[in-house]
Order: sequence, then structure tokens, then C-alpha cells
Amino acid sequence: MAARPKTQKTLEDLFYETLKDIHFAEKQILRALPKMAKAADSEDLRKAFETHRDETEGHIERLVQIFELIEKPARTKTCDAVLGIVEEGKEVMEDFEGSEALDAGLLAGAQAVEHYEISRYGTLKTWASQLGLRDVAELLDKTLQEEKKTDDLLSQLAKQAINRKAA
Repeated sequence: MAARPKTQKTLEDLFYETLKDIHFAEKQILRALPKMAKAADSEDLRKAFETHRDETEGHIERLVQIFELIEKPARTKTCDAVLGIVEEGKEVMEDFEGSEALDAGLLAGAQAVEHYEISRYGTLKTWASQLGLRDVAELLDKTLQEEKKTDDLLSQLAKQAINRKAA
């Protein structure tokens, strides 16, 4: 008996699966940021985490809007990459609690998340454009720009104070 051919997957399918992935990731990040803010010693780093938490709520709202625009349910799909990054962040908070290097570790973990998000949002924006979803691409670009801005802020904090304190 011959095996049945698999249904051919499309870029639209990949777009939707990746959208569910980043939706899950944003929800995980939303839960992690208050813990990171509480653990941070630096007031500037704490404020950055709190500001990004507010932005992340907006990112989730924007994702729900995108799901509506593509007429698909706003679901999530487990993102092992973000779960791993969040787990590493928990380990840093435990292993470096009370240490001068704690904030540097928290910041590094936050940047790992930002880089993941920048990658995902950049890809999704490109695919949305390719699929002719102009309104969706614009919404994804708004989030992409916010993620890049957060990454730049974290880099500045690292260079100006956090890494020096850790050294």
C-alpha cells in the first residue's frame, strides 16, 4: 500500500505557524519581565524592563489584530527557543542573586529575547509583504521597530553602566 502524499504546505501556513510562535513568546515574555524588573539592582534597567512590559502588552494586542486581519484564530504554539531563554534568565537570577554581575546577566538575557523577537518580526514582516498583506506588514513593522529600540536601549545601558559595574 502506497503512502498518501502529504498536503503541500504554503507560505501562508508557515506565516500562521510563526505568528502563533511569536504570540506564545510574547506571552511568556510578559510573565518574565516583572520578575526581571524586581530582580534588577539598577533603577535604569528596572525602568527599561517595566517599559518593555507595557510595550509587550501592546505587541500582544497587535498580534490579536493581525490574527483578525488574516481571519485566523489567535492561538499560540509552544516556542522552545523562548522557553529556553526564559529558563536561562531564571538560572541567572538564582545563581547571581546579590552579585555585582546580576544586572549584566539579566540584561544579556533580555537582549537574547530581543534578538529572537527582531528575527521573528523581521521574517513575519517580509512574509506578510510577500503575501500581499500590507496592513499586516505595517503592524509587524511597528512592533519590529519597538523591539529594535528596546535592544538599542539595553545596549546603551550595558555600555554606560551595567557591564562596568559587573567588572
